[in-house]
Amino acid sequence: MERETLSKVVTVEEALRFITDGTCLMYGGFGGVGNPPTLMDGILKKGVRNLRLIGNDTGFPDIGIGRMITAERASSLITSHIGSNPNAGRLMTEGKLHVTFYPQGTLAEKIRAGGMGLGGILVDVGLGTIVEEGKQKIEIEGKTYMVEPALTAEVGIVHALKADEYGNLIFDKSARNFNPLVAMAADITIAEVNEIVPVGELNPEEIITPGIYVDYIVKSEGVNWKWAWE
Repeated sequence: MERETLSKVVTVEEALRFITDGTCLMYGGFGGVGNPPTLMDGILKKGVRNLRLIGNDTGFPDIGIGRMITAERASSLITSHIGSNPNAGRLMTEGKLHVTFYPQGTLAEKIRAGGMGLGGILVDVGLGTIVEEGKQKIEIEGKTYMVEPALTAEVGIVHALKADEYGNLIFDKSARNFNPLVAMAADITIAEVNEIVPVGELNPEEIITPGIYVDYIVKSEGVNWKWAWE
């Protein structure tokens, strides 16, 4: 008997029903590479505002997540840097965007901890500086660490090269970056993919994110990130 497989493929409109004003939205990508263009374009067209964003950076003014920053659709941001998008710096200075910075490695680990169901991580980066103000500290084997709570989100959006209908994901080289971590750390994960194949078509050794972490799949209609740099 042939086993039936539940397809997670939906339209962009169906996927975007989970993203509304004030949603805590986590996104994959690094400088625009790995940001899901079709989903981000849909969010802009839907007119969603006051998003609470979590991601590595703010892309560039007109590339990736930078488009949402430029359009002033976010009220807060947890990130590692904003230097490539001057609009983010301007909005932060004007008090229109509340930005919380973490070192890139710390941010990645906080997201990974959220996906693993951990309460947080221990770090020593920033001890002796203003970073430690208000932070809980723990001493282990004579060394002091700060407690950094794990990060999770209501919705996570990621971009993959290929997926099967169950949501097993393969990423495109460096576009993998934060995407596997984000896929694990959200209550609802939406994957935008360039190619969707039947279950069983993917080489198991190439799968990076198991489908158990993915709730919905959207076929990408946006410009491939490689073209955006040309």
